[in-house]
Amino acid sequence: MVSTGLDTAAGQGGHVSVSSLRGGTVGGSGDEKKKSSANASESLQDNYDDTASVSAAGADMTHRKLKSRHIQLIGIGGTIGTALFVSIGRGLLNGGPGSLFLAFTIWCFFILAVTLCMAEMVTYLPISSPFITFAGRYVDEAFGFAAGWNFFVFEAMMVPFEITACNVIIHYWSSVVPAAAIIAIILVLYCLINVLAVKWYGEAEFWSALGKMLLIVGLIIFTFVVMLGGNPLGDRFGFRYWKEPGAFTELYYEGTLGRFLGFLQCLIQASFTIAGPDYVSMAAGEAENPRVVMPRAFNAVFYRLTTFFVLGSLAVGILVPYNDAEMSAAFKSGAPGAAASPYVVAMNRLQIRVLPDIVNAMVLTAAFSAGNSYVYCASRSLYGLALEGKAPAIFRTCTKKGVPIYCVFVVLAIGLLGFLQVSNNAAVVLQWFVNLVTASQLINFSVICVTYLRFYRALQAQGISRDSLPYKAMLQPYAAWVGLAGCFVMTFVGGYTVFLPGQWDIPTFLFSYTMIGVTPLLFVGYKIFMRTKFHRAEEIDLLKNLDEVEEYQRSFVPTPPSNALNRFLDWVFG
Repeated sequence: MVSTGLDTAAGQGGHVSVSSLRGGTVGGSGDEKKKSSANASESLQDNYDDTASVSAAGADMTHRKLKSRHIQLIGIGGTIGTALFVSIGRGLLNGGPGSLFLAFTIWCFFILAVTLCMAEMVTYLPISSPFITFAGRYVDEAFGFAAGWNFFVFEAMMVPFEITACNVIIHYWSSVVPAAAIIAIILVLYCLINVLAVKWYGEAEFWSALGKMLLIVGLIIFTFVVMLGGNPLGDRFGFRYWKEPGAFTELYYEGTLGRFLGFLQCLIQASFTIAGPDYVSMAAGEAENPRVVMPRAFNAVFYRLTTFFVLGSLAVGILVPYNDAEMSAAFKSGAPGAAASPYVVAMNRLQIRVLPDIVNAMVLTAAFSAGNSYVYCASRSLYGLALEGKAPAIFRTCTKKGVPIYCVFVVLAIGLLGFLQVSNNAAVVLQWFVNLVTASQLINFSVICVTYLRFYRALQAQGISRDSLPYKAMLQPYAAWVGLAGCFVMTFVGGYTVFLPGQWDIPTFLFSYTMIGVTPLLFVGYKIFMRTKFHRAEEIDLLKNLDEVEEYQRSFVPTPPSNALNRFLDWVFG
């Protein structure tokens, strides 16, 4: 596998000074940790803790409390949800194991392109809601406004999606507890975790995401063992299902066209399922030692997610044939919990007991953790909009612990949409949310690529060498163009099925293309009302917020781990 190129140019403690950027040379290493720096750091933190809770316009009141391990697991936790364990089976039914594996593998290259764009910009300027801020600063304020609200809608709508998923999963065991009670309990837990303090959010998300990592690793090992005959039936089936019924299946049409549409459906699913760089970037403003931590986090998250999704797509194609009756019936009937999971289906086929309940419990953890990440990212995106003056000033309010309290409350209020399933079929509600947000995610990725291209052009126009940046991504600007092309095209492809003969469905059309229409309207409306202009490359402000980032880097003193466990975890994920 190729390197993502996420290495700091200035070494472990490298940073770029304002003066060096103007001259195009690399600044000092920032590794000198003197007592005066330590005292300055402590003094700055004391001031943070004693500040008033309402920040001035543009003043970031969040605190840098997240360690490398927190940020890596936030990125992984936000991406690995029920889709990797349950919904992936629908892709297997639509395209077959070959199409599923190819689609997930191909889409990882587009995610790599987006990751490279995001990592270079965020490592240079690790601030709150970075790609939203950069979109307005490097392209056009109207572009940043549209991008910010699109991202907020995407993240916020994923909260009721995961709440609905949690309810469905719990009903795998029993339907005694009413849906309304489950939804209320989950919302209260999200509130407690996100309001207490960012440190506690980081810890909660770390352990939840770690559980998801262990689950997918365990299921990949399970696949390897049972395919070689380690199962109650002693069946050494290997890649049998790739031969019979086959690696590719037809969708809607027979022949080559049908197999292509099956692959396309798998690619659409991959574009919804695989993410990562946007979640990592949203934690940049609250990361300890971000110039060192962020490149490692982007690198680690990309490699781990690629491994999990590519091997996961391969595993389900090994375990279950695409024409499996039990899995097909589970999706058609909206079976609760992990009943439709290819892994659970395989366990039932092989007469393995107990494990399905364990998988369902772990999938519940995955859904809860993903929803928790969405609350965090959505609240921080709204906070970033408020800092830029693109959302009401009240959303700039933070607690003394650095939590944007009203932003969190708004996101939790949107989570109340999960109560829709009380009067509607849960599977229907889940599909509503999926259709609505799939295009939003791809728009976000397109925005990141466009923003990077303007950042790249500004560096050239202002005579700043990319070699002077804290980290220089490989394959640029070509990776940005590839990422933009792929994400932009897939944005419009997602709802293509409604245009096939006999497939027209008004709700599917509206939910698939609503954000494609709303986002340009937000852009045009803000541009006309605020009379904004596209930023010329030579006029783009590359130095704003740089002084405060560099001051933090110069005065940063690492906080030693509090115990042996934290020391070990910091070593593993450092």
